[in-house]
Amino acid sequence: MRRKFLLLLEMSLILAGLTLGWSAWKIGSVLEQPLHVSEEQMLDVPTGTTPNRMFYRMQADGLLDDAFWLRLYWRFNMAGTPLHTGEYRLTPGMSVENLFDAWRRGDVVQYNLTLVEGWTFRQVRAAVAKHEKLKHTLDGLSDAQVMDKLGHTGVFPEGRFFPDTYRFVRGMSDVELLQQAYMRLDEVLAKEWAARATDLPYRDPYQALIMASLVEKETGIPQERGQIAGVFIRRLRLGMMLQTDPTVIYGMGERYNGRITRADLREPTPYNTYTITGLPPTPIAMVGREAIHAALNPADGTSLYFVARGDGSHVFSDDLDDHNSAVREFQLKRRADYRSSPATQPAPAEPAAQPAEQAEPADASAPDQPQ
Repeated sequence: MRRKFLLLLEMSLILAGLTLGWSAWKIGSVLEQPLHVSEEQMLDVPTGTTPNRMFYRMQADGLLDDAFWLRLYWRFNMAGTPLHTGEYRLTPGMSVENLFDAWRRGDVVQYNLTLVEGWTFRQVRAAVAKHEKLKHTLDGLSDAQVMDKLGHTGVFPEGRFFPDTYRFVRGMSDVELLQQAYMRLDEVLAKEWAARATDLPYRDPYQALIMASLVEKETGIPQERGQIAGVFIRRLRLGMMLQTDPTVIYGMGERYNGRITRADLREPTPYNTYTITGLPPTPIAMVGREAIHAALNPADGTSLYFVARGDGSHVFSDDLDDHNSAVREFQLKRRADYRSSPATQPAPAEPAAQPAEQAEPADASAPDQPQ
């Protein structure tokens, strides 16, 4: 009886060994199998997806065989390994083991979205809404509701996001991306504010941000930003109106059709710096670090006026006579390819700025002659 028991035990151990050996061979062969991919394609791993679901979905889609054995392998060898949300690039010849390595590393495909200096929040929202790889949760909401969802209730959104290229994976929400841009602006503004020049006419960093938006919209030439900021700050100190066209355009809102007239310059709006003194109530655009730096570190000088040459640069003048001469030279005899500032990357959902209607010489006291 004892001998028979030992024989059965021996046979059971041999069978178990063979089974384990066969299982190991089977799993190894399954790991080495190439995915059924004839051309490059993306594998989407949605938020909350488990490895088991992915295996069976891939088998159902014809991408691999033997999902059961892969499930077994993952359970005993990779339990607790996170499956990162996003898209994974599948290429011809790629094996299941290669895919597992990508999953371990979280080697997801990343996408870019660039927010451009000078864009308004309306343009930012249009660019975000247009990107098909983002998860859209803000469609149909007002700007105030968007700020609620971002956790900044009561904050006016204009100029509160930093222009940069943001990287993200498929499935990231529009809220998450905008939160990154909001925090990035706060970080940059705080650092620049801490290193600001002395005796600036700002009560707080927000006023500096407003000024930076005016600088951003007036010129894209790096060496001019400090000069533009200097003119505006000197005018503020003297109690002169800033009289800058971008504030007129912003105050017109959707009525702006690419041209401004003398009547537009006289129309009172909260933003029209031809009719109000001091800074407008909020920024008028998104600003880069350079414009913020210029607003907080203006160039020394005595100029109180500037006028666009038509090639993107400006002529700066100390007195009204010199300014009027520059106006006659560059505004009243415009070149065919005239533009007030350098061309920038096209922005969605808003008409590009064009030279404004000029029926007669406008108020010569303006720092940048109405165009």
